[in-house]
Amino acid sequence: MSEPTVLIVPGLRDAVAMHWQTLLHARLRAARRAVVSVPAMGRADLDCAARIEAIERAAQLVAGPLVVVAHSGGCIMVAHWAQRTQRAVQGALLATPPDFDSAMPAGYPALDALDEGGWLPVPRTKLPFASIVAASRDDPLGPFDRIAALSRDWGSELADLGCVGHLNPASGYGEWPAADGFIAQLSGAPASA
Repeated sequence: MSEPTVLIVPGLRDAVAMHWQTLLHARLRAARRAVVSVPAMGRADLDCAARIEAIERAAQLVAGPLVVVAHSGGCIMVAHWAQRTQRAVQGALLATPPDFDSAMPAGYPALDALDEGGWLPVPRTKLPFASIVAASRDDPLGPFDRIAALSRDWGSELADLGCVGHLNPASGYGEWPAADGFIAQLSGAPASA
């Protein structure tokens, strides 16, 4: 059986050269590992349906097994996408999902904007594939206990990352080598039907 292709799903951000997902994509390509990325779409247009379609288009480009690697709002996108897709998925790494059920800090979308964009309610059903939620103890976008509850609802394994902020450049993260271990763990999981 071949190694799964890694599908990278960014959150509500523009393209960021030093983001761990951007660096992961480059590292996987350099190692000749199959990798596809959903384009970063920023925060100007919060149309969740358009983002779900972008995930579906990218996933359908992959012929074999697939491991999804999402960050922040991308985790919520994947939860919405999982309810609609027929695409088999080996597993998903869901890193620092936000708590979209609570008001976000200044500079992030308001609850009414998320609702209008189709993000709410956040899916709480069990994901149809193996998944790991990697959660931070001091994430300004999602209190650990709320993200742990989301992880349980999704049927995900919870990985406590300790205090890593939002696992982004603003929190001091560029490279995140731990992602490789999580991807390897999910690559050995049985694929969903």
